[in-house]
Amino acid sequence: MQIGDYKLFSVQTGLFKLDGGAMFGVVPKNMWQKTNPSDENNRIDMCTRALLMDNGKRKILVDNGIGYKLSEKLNKIYGVDFSEFTVEQSLNSLNVSPEEITDVILTHLHFDHAGGSTYMDDEGILKLSYPNAVYHVQKKQFEWALNPSDRDKASFFPENYIPLKENNSLNLTTGETKFDEFITLLPVNGHTSHMQLIKISDNENKTILFLADLIPTAGHVPAAFIMGYDLFPLTTLDEKKMYLNEISSKDWTVFFEHDPFTECAKIGKGEKGFFVKEKFKLNDNSD
Repeated sequence: MQIGDYKLFSVQTGLFKLDGGAMFGVVPKNMWQKTNPSDENNRIDMCTRALLMDNGKRKILVDNGIGYKLSEKLNKIYGVDFSEFTVEQSLNSLNVSPEEITDVILTHLHFDHAGGSTYMDDEGILKLSYPNAVYHVQKKQFEWALNPSDRDKASFFPENYIPLKENNSLNLTTGETKFDEFITLLPVNGHTSHMQLIKISDNENKTILFLADLIPTAGHVPAAFIMGYDLFPLTTLDEKKMYLNEISSKDWTVFFEHDPFTECAKIGKGEKGFFVKEKFKLNDNSD
């Protein structure tokens, strides 16, 4: 797909699993398992799908997955699986090296979105995975990550983002930000403080919205299907309704970060609420 000057590419960085009940909050299992079946440990399949935007001058990566620094215990708990996908393999298939990435836009700093920002070298020293990139994150999200609540501190690992600051590679955004002519950063606050959605839009009314954890999978499109992980679920509900109304009325494409089966979709609105009316891959809808 191309929007404005940018060619867009899906970048699979790996697979993992999370508890289905936690992923769907108060929604009964007999409802969510229709779209997201669970394993014997009640975990559902997830992925960490990033987005690459390339205009010939800038190569921008949105989020970068879990990375390789988790302990063996945590990798087992989360069923982390790099046997099919890694970010390096996915970028290589697009003839892009980590050194060519000019910008990394981080939706937020949870480990499954920002864990790939850094890596540990053979001497145990933390290095930046994209050494020539500027990393962009909302200022209030960075401040939250430095002092998270007891409820969500298990999702933040300082080794994923402190080195960005120490290496002078961090750009802190504030509020809704026009990144450039085609890219807008849109903060939302239900999941965590100042997570940012990524909107890519041109003058031909062509728009794609990178949903991050506002709507992590196609199974979360119904407005009330909200993660138990969200700090402020009623805020999430309001944010979902606002964006889903705009998405459906303006025929935007949505991009799912965590759905291993559905990459992109069009959203409809009917008497029973919002629903997925079309599923496709980014390249299926290219022009």
